[in-house]
Amino acid sequence: MQARVDQPNARFLLGTGKVEELRQLKLANGADLILINHVLSPVQERNLEKYCECRVIGRTGLILDIFALRARSHEGKLQVELAQLKHMATRAVRGWSGLDSQRGGSIGLRGPGETKLELDRRLLRGRIQQLQERLDKVALQREQTRRGRLRNAIPLVSLVGYTNAGKSTLFNRITGAGVYAADQLFATLDPTLRRIEGLPCGPFVLADTVGFIRDLPHDLVAAFQSTLSETRDADLLLHVIDASDPEREQRMADVAEVLAHIGADEVPQLQVFNKIDRVEGSQPRRDAVDGGTQARVWLSAASGQGVDLLHQAISDLLGHDRVCTTLHLTSAQGRLRSRLYAAGVVQSEDSDDSGWQVAIDAPRARLQALYGLPDGDGATLRKALEADDRPQD
Repeated sequence: MQARVDQPNARFLLGTGKVEELRQLKLANGADLILINHVLSPVQERNLEKYCECRVIGRTGLILDIFALRARSHEGKLQVELAQLKHMATRAVRGWSGLDSQRGGSIGLRGPGETKLELDRRLLRGRIQQLQERLDKVALQREQTRRGRLRNAIPLVSLVGYTNAGKSTLFNRITGAGVYAADQLFATLDPTLRRIEGLPCGPFVLADTVGFIRDLPHDLVAAFQSTLSETRDADLLLHVIDASDPEREQRMADVAEVLAHIGADEVPQLQVFNKIDRVEGSQPRRDAVDGGTQARVWLSAASGQGVDLLHQAISDLLGHDRVCTTLHLTSAQGRLRSRLYAAGVVQSEDSDDSGWQVAIDAPRARLQALYGLPDGDGATLRKALEADDRPQD
């Protein structure tokens, strides 16, 4: 059933006539569950359930239920449970009969007069706090991994896009990782990272992340902050778009809105139009946009058509800001040489009586961040490095 709501009804969201129509539709079909494709307040959800005499789930509740089915990793399950409990806490308002009854004092309770509702709320708060503490530990471990990646000057490329756009299929095509991919909403909840070698731009880490959706619940965004950090901290975003989707422009706008919400809207993007095998007459190609500073790649992750064009585009976007040069270090600059090896930027080395010839390959921004170097081209950075035998941390 469709309903146009110009002014939401505070009691039901829908008008009373539509609510009665919904109730009759439920009775005619013998349904025991009603789904509302809109965010419902706790009062609206409770009133609809009472009037229709069955369970009513809003948009947020449905998304949380799907997430609960899809979560596989320990972190993903913790994140989903946290979001579910926060959502449930707002709805613990006499949702069941007898919640206003009193319980006597006993061990673990505050004392005589505590209602079941108060007890449920207190237990929810305790569990939420426990989950948050466990997720904070996981986030700390993820941050340590991220710092190690930064020390090694390895760029991070993150796959983003609307749910079911084909991100995991493309991830498997590029990496051969074999992560779970299916034609369903939110098939991927847990980020997967793989190191990619062999491209002209040098090594980089590719991350497969959770798919976005319109009006993503705020509690869910908050719970997945550590996961979404792979998007926020990326050097390049591969925005995967379903080329066969008739609403792809709206989907792209929805993804842009979520990226802005998590603070990733300033990260450089490469648009990847996937599933061209479902678009009649479409061929793999690479289009330049915005005066050639960005590109769009049209491909099929399922068949592999056009993936070579994606490799070229990634190499061009990551490679143009890399420093590939040879440093001439004297025997007195052994400390600098050790730091370069520790940062993982050394590709090869030759030595003679005067010192070392060290070939390095790293993103310019990472070298500047690691060693406090001035702005400039590769030659400028090379001279600055060679002149400094005490690089900054």
